[in-house]
Amino acid sequence: MTMAARRTVFTMTALALGLTAGTAALAQSHGDLHRAVGAAILSDIASDRQAERDAKRQPYVSPGSGYGSIATAHGARDACAQKALAQAGAGAKIIGTPSANSMATGWEVEGMVAPATDSSVPFVCSVRNGSVTGILLRRDE
Repeated sequence: MTMAARRTVFTMTALALGLTAGTAALAQSHGDLHRAVGAAILSDIASDRQAERDAKRQPYVSPGSGYGSIATAHGARDACAQKALAQAGAGAKIIGTPSANSMATGWEVEGMVAPATDSSVPFVCSVRNGSVTGILLRRDE
């Protein structure tokens, strides 16, 4: 047998032994992987269930942000005006001062916005538990 043939046989034998040892290690890590995936799935299920319970207890709380940062009628007017401007598009401006009416869990803000392409459009906005929860531009009025 030539030297090159011996090296090839040696390399093939070493490779086969390495694969056998690697297969045993892979089988062990494969079991660990299954346990880790199972634990992650159970953790996600528990988190989802807790979020559902929290949502039932406090249905108007903003997800992930607690009660938000809007704590005054002035803050509600400002936040709603910014949302109305964003929804109306570039070049829009607020006409007058929006009015904020107090509600049980926040404020209802009404005002006028003038988009760059249209005449003035009334808007209404809801602030619940410290966050803007909805805005509507009434283009049909």
